Amino acid sequence: MSEVPEPTKQPEVEGQTGPTKSELKKRAKALEKEQKAAEKAAKQQELAAQKAAAEVDYATEFYGQLPLHQSQSRPRIPRVEIASLPTREGETVLIRARVHNSRAQGSKMVFLNLRQRTESVQALMIVAPEKVSKQMVKWAAGLATESIVLIEGVVKKSPEIIKSATVGTVELEVSKLFLISGVEARLPFTVEDADRPQTEAEADRTDAEVEASGSQFNRVLLDTRLNNRVVDLRSTTNQAIFKITAAVGDLFRQFLGSNGFIEIHSPKLQGAATESGNAFLAQSPQLAKQMCIAADFERVYEIGPVFRAENANTHRHLTEFMGLDLEMTIEEHYHEVMEMLDGLFLNIFRGLREQYKKEIDVINKQFPVEEFKWREGPEGTLTLSFKEAIDLLVEDGVPREDLDDIDTTNEKRLGRIVRAKYETDYYIIDKFPMALRPFYTMPDPNDPTLSNSYDFFMRGEEILSGAQRIHEPKLLEQQMRSKSIDPASMQGYLDAFRLGCAPHGGGGIGLERVVMLFLKLNNIRRASLFPRDPKRLEP
Repeated sequence: MSEVPEPTKQPEVEGQTGPTKSELKKRAKALEKEQKAAEKAAKQQELAAQKAAAEVDYATEFYGQLPLHQSQSRPRIPRVEIASLPTREGETVLIRARVHNSRAQGSKMVFLNLRQRTESVQALMIVAPEKVSKQMVKWAAGLATESIVLIEGVVKKSPEIIKSATVGTVELEVSKLFLISGVEARLPFTVEDADRPQTEAEADRTDAEVEASGSQFNRVLLDTRLNNRVVDLRSTTNQAIFKITAAVGDLFRQFLGSNGFIEIHSPKLQGAATESGNAFLAQSPQLAKQMCIAADFERVYEIGPVFRAENANTHRHLTEFMGLDLEMTIEEHYHEVMEMLDGLFLNIFRGLREQYKKEIDVINKQFPVEEFKWREGPEGTLTLSFKEAIDLLVEDGVPREDLDDIDTTNEKRLGRIVRAKYETDYYIIDKFPMALRPFYTMPDPNDPTLSNSYDFFMRGEEILSGAQRIHEPKLLEQQMRSKSIDPASMQGYLDAFRLGCAPHGGGGIGLERVVMLFLKLNNIRRASLFPRDPKRLEP
């Protein structure tokens, strides 16, 4: 076995040593620099990854524009009303509403005020991992006022009462938000502005007076409202007004139906006007009502449009309005009709007060006024004769020679007198002079200068005119001639009475005027959905 040779030894070189201290320092600094650079690069990579992750919108399926609604499907997912939210604390709910306003709080939070008719609630959206992204919050904050949205969220108790919403005890924590219908045009005014309160003094002034005065009232002018009625009608005040309007019609129907009346529908095209002037649109269903009585209908009523060719640009006149008319047979005395009408009005007033207090309170926030007053109990409704009404005005300083009739100014004056003296806003005036009434009005049996007629008043303004009608054809012809009306022009009407007709009477009510005066809106146009007057035919 051969021997393993020993390793060859390197010869030592004289003067050779290890790295110097300075070289070691340089190497250490270089290594430290490399480490810091590596750490910085790693940190930058981490930040870049975080930024990239932040820019990833993980909530895309929870918000955005919905496809055009074409009734593609019907999943039957229940949707709730804002008004019900206080009873749904802790529940996840789905709501369709309008965006009343929005307010962003930085990039991670947005508040939305959601509105459904007269109700509103605060909604809150906060960035949350995997649920609500920054992009979702930014999109929500950019939604236009009045957009219609579909919202899913959890109802949570509010830490404090939210005064900017009608539902103030809870709020909605939003998890999903979709746009159903956006706003493409510039709003003429916001619904928030349209709802701002105004004093009675402001309400009494015309738009022209407000503009001429230079005063800065925080309100939308009436003409601007009417020119942009769709937006105006969205206000909570208007939503409440037209609930009241519908209620008056419902209460009218219910009361008369329970008292044996049947509803009729009279034609609105006529060859001659009811009050003798030339016309093609019916000025009232008066003649049709009377002909129904001659046809033994006994008790009838109608709710329908009434047309007046009056060039009256006043706070209480329209050229088209909704008439609430009734006619009934008389057994013994025309006061039977007057008492039926009085019972009708009292039923309407009570119904509004008892069933629609919430809506009345909403309206009073914008139009704060004294509550409408009427008399109850054994004393009954105040009824004055025309002469007694004149005497009250004379006692108050109006010259008697100026009172052949009671004009609008003196009507209001009388209303103030009656409220102060009798504590009522609702009263009746009976026995008007025959000269002031239509040809078909029955004369008083004891004084032919007077008539069996009456007017009903609210807050010093007429809301109903009625009377016992003439049912005897010869007397009717005589009265027509005394008013310069040719009986031949109304032959069909006269013929109805030649075949025999029971004694009867009735009255006609202006729906919009009742609503205006009960709520004291100061202008009848506020109580008309799309008002028509001598200067307005649209929208």
